[in-house]
Amino acid sequence: MSNSLNGKRVALLVTDGFEQVELTGPKQALEDAGATTEILSNTSGKVKGWNHTDPADDFDVDKTFDAAKIEDYDAIVLPGGVVNGDNIRLEESAKLLVSGAAGADKVIAVICHGGWILASTDLVRGKTMTSWPSLADDLRNAGADWVDKEVVVDGKLISSRKPDDLDAFNKALVSALGG
Repeated sequence: MSNSLNGKRVALLVTDGFEQVELTGPKQALEDAGATTEILSNTSGKVKGWNHTDPADDFDVDKTFDAAKIEDYDAIVLPGGVVNGDNIRLEESAKLLVSGAAGADKVIAVICHGGWILASTDLVRGKTMTSWPSLADDLRNAGADWVDKEVVVDGKLISSRKPDDLDAFNKALVSALGG
């Protein structure tokens, strides 16, 4: 375990239906590097993960989107999952957090369907990024240069396609935060 990210705080934004390993993998990698993580969601209490199309575990929500302040975090992570990706882009308070992170030049890391919210917040125009392949048209239509690679880093934006890419995604995320 490294302590290279001591003092760094990272928000993981999810709603019910997130791809569980896309939350737990980055969360563990960040914590192993010394960062503090918080799970943010649209409601307090618990949020349900999924293993592809099957319900999985419940996770404690540390803070709601409405209660969170972007200045309290060094980065945000947006895990995927079709249901989560579709729901979170409709949450105005989540969009404000993401826009605030971009405006404050913070690290934004998205994987799989997590990038959908970036299209809804007009944050992909001129960016090179990747995602789950079914999002390619949406991201291109929003102005992104979509590429099919396991991880893409464009400035403070980190993107990956799927759970199989988590090792590369986690390394890029920890590195971007100074680890």
